[in-house]
Amino acid sequence: MTSNLVISSRCSLFLTLFYLLVSASLTATSAQWVWPKPRTLSWPIPLATILSPNFTISSPYHQHLSPAVNRYRLQILTEHHLPLVPPPFNLSNSSPPLQALTITVKDLAAPLQHSVDESYALAIPTASSTANLTAETVWGAMRGLETFSQLVWGLKPLLVPVGLDVWDSPLFEHRGIILDTSRNYYPVDDILRTIKAMSANKLNVFHWHITDSHSFPLVLPSEPALADKGSYGNDMLYSPADVATIVRFGLEHGVRVLPEIDSPAHTGSWAEAYPDIVTCANMFWWPAESKWADRLASEPGTGQLNPLNPNTYQVLKNVIGDAVALFPEPFFHAGGDEIIPGCWKADPAIQSFLSKNGTLSQLLEKFVNSTFPYIVSLNRTVVYWEDILLDANVKVDPSFLPPEHTILQTWNNGPNNTKLIVSSGYRAIVSSSEFYYLDCGHGGFLGNDSQYDPPPTSGGSGNGGSWCAPFKTWQTIYNYDIAYGLTPEETKLVLGGEVALWSEQADPTVLDVRIWPRASAMAETLWSGNRDESGKKRYAEAMDRLNEWRHRMVNKGIRAEPLQPLWCIKNPGMCNTVHPSD
Repeated sequence: MTSNLVISSRCSLFLTLFYLLVSASLTATSAQWVWPKPRTLSWPIPLATILSPNFTISSPYHQHLSPAVNRYRLQILTEHHLPLVPPPFNLSNSSPPLQALTITVKDLAAPLQHSVDESYALAIPTASSTANLTAETVWGAMRGLETFSQLVWGLKPLLVPVGLDVWDSPLFEHRGIILDTSRNYYPVDDILRTIKAMSANKLNVFHWHITDSHSFPLVLPSEPALADKGSYGNDMLYSPADVATIVRFGLEHGVRVLPEIDSPAHTGSWAEAYPDIVTCANMFWWPAESKWADRLASEPGTGQLNPLNPNTYQVLKNVIGDAVALFPEPFFHAGGDEIIPGCWKADPAIQSFLSKNGTLSQLLEKFVNSTFPYIVSLNRTVVYWEDILLDANVKVDPSFLPPEHTILQTWNNGPNNTKLIVSSGYRAIVSSSEFYYLDCGHGGFLGNDSQYDPPPTSGGSGNGGSWCAPFKTWQTIYNYDIAYGLTPEETKLVLGGEVALWSEQADPTVLDVRIWPRASAMAETLWSGNRDESGKKRYAEAMDRLNEWRHRMVNKGIRAEPLQPLWCIKNPGMCNTVHPSD
């Protein structure tokens, strides 16, 4: 019995050695498959050693880091990842099996918030049985754990590179995903899976667009009627316990949960509980024969909070107070986008206000002046969509939005609006629909839409009802420079970016496919950039690495969409064009 085990073990080791030697003809750089690519990775001689089956990770105790350590140790020992293209390692004759990873954290008290230090250094020596991970904070340690986990591969034995040193830190501190859970509902497990995938991609902000005109799924202790009457049903709610679970899960994965309660527009669902504070609720969004400028909403689902009704602010302050209590995140997203003049003009009190030389912008200023100071008083920085300052028809004077308490998120007009925001002294989060909207290009959801039937002689099929078509490919996302055209000082005001999945045509059945691996493309560009050391765009070499990363994500249970036929991956370079990258 014992001799059979020895023979089996030796055969396994021989096959591994053969596998490694055959692959040694590949270049060393092709083995740097960590995604997102580290800022610096030194590995002069491609050698590997065996990872001990008794491998351990030691770290200081921390309520969020310690669960992460346990999770990563289990993942490392059980994942058994086999790369699509074998990495070019040779097994080191002089390296002992790697027995342990030791984590050192300088500041255990730093909270997970914007600007927290996520840097780390990882060293896997050639002649030691212990690797070392050092980080300023526990959040940097989590990033380093992810990198280490991606370096381990194989069946029996597991292998890990040696003689490798990494120093890593993100270029942009805000790297996120927006998920809209109002238009369609996502169970808690789907949100947790998304946060887990975000952590694996070193994304750190889950921007939760919780409510909209379509449904109000968030149960709030002070305003239970909003969810009771405004949700899609009792099985499509997020209770305070659900929120606590999501927030805790985010902390254990180094992901902040940033809530958005959009207002004063996008609030039609509030009218189910409080019809008196919502204008144009439950009306047809684009009245027949009317011009687009006279619409009541930009898509089906009407309703905007009434700035002239005092009850509006009592309800809203309860909502904000409860949301702040549920979410420890220092940023609070208050919406402020797409205020449609026709909706406010449908209300008699507002009609009277306008007839006395009042303006729609004055209405918005009244709304902001009644809510913004309250949010700030709760020790929150307020995030608004860019419309609140840049909309052509309804916007506030900048004096209502002091830059020290305000961040603007841009979604229109690409780098031009980013420039407008930062040149005005505001911090910016970039979510340009031309590059970062993941729902684009899937047609539209409107019925009776003539855009689906262009004349056969038109020379094209139009956008198929998708206002932001075409589909945003991973290359489109990867090549976008969110600080394009900015001065160095203006670039400092760009906090980072977020890709967005709006849910008119998305629900749990397509969640993973819509997001991954396209969000991975943004993750790398915001972490280490999209250019190589010479300044050349690196999307050409990124394809092979992203294919490999997508393969690994699928094995983790993330149903990321394919980028190429498997044949392309098995035949490196054969699916490229003759055109050099820029």
